[in-house]
Amino acid sequence: MEGRVVAAHGRQYVVELDDGSQLPCFPRGKKSEVACGDRVDIARTSDDQGVIEAIQPRSSLLYRSNEIKQKLIAANVDQLVIVVATEPAFSDELVTRALLAAESEEIEVLIVLNKCDLADKLPAARERLAVFAGLGYRIVELSAKQHAEDLRPELAGKTSVLVGQSGMGKSTLVNALVPAANAATREISQALDSGKHTTTHATLYHLDEASELIDSPGLQEFGLGHLDRQEIEHAFREFRPYLGQCRFRDCRHNREPDCALNAALAAGQIDERRFAAYHRILGTERSPA
Repeated sequence: MEGRVVAAHGRQYVVELDDGSQLPCFPRGKKSEVACGDRVDIARTSDDQGVIEAIQPRSSLLYRSNEIKQKLIAANVDQLVIVVATEPAFSDELVTRALLAAESEEIEVLIVLNKCDLADKLPAARERLAVFAGLGYRIVELSAKQHAEDLRPELAGKTSVLVGQSGMGKSTLVNALVPAANAATREISQALDSGKHTTTHATLYHLDEASELIDSPGLQEFGLGHLDRQEIEHAFREFRPYLGQCRFRDCRHNREPDCALNAALAAGQIDERRFAAYHRILGTERSPA
């Protein structure tokens, strides 16, 4: 049999079969590489449980990693939706890191600015997002409590995954778009026999026949240990016109002579904050001028 992973919790998964029924499944072996959104081959081991035999080829895989471990977020997604808010303050660097992960997998990106009903906080949030808007990233402003439906056209016909820091209103947004989300979560918890406090790593909801939304837990960091320096450079979309034009082939874009990125920075073609974030991510603080 085959099916789609619609929830993940540790080494437990809920697989939706082609007839719409759901089956709790475990992977073979101790190490699991299964992600929410994966198409998998499974074998039923009992009436109410199965085993994942294989993962079918993926169109994309979004994940984060550090020196120790990697955390799979979702597979086979078309769009990454990064949720930020006017309050509390969001991390510019976390947004940048999520963008880089999406760029490296050629996944579309949408930034959602939530809690726009807090009018006094809105100008500062817009100013912080201006650098991303200037790079061509789409930004939708809304209030999840009042205008969540404004997001629905941006999700039509796609499999989208929501990511964001805790407190950005991501759960409010999901519950507004998927009224049955809480019920679905309870069903998944029951299927996994983990009680009502189960927090799944990611859960897939059907918005309609052609649109899906994967919710992931709030995160406070987004490691990019799986990307090398060249991949990170290329994931900064504003760097691409200048890559390969430095005097030195192994240029670190610090203070080397005839560095194309530094020249672009001086000319105002690259934002200083983004360039600083690039060096922080690589752990290569720029030398003083």
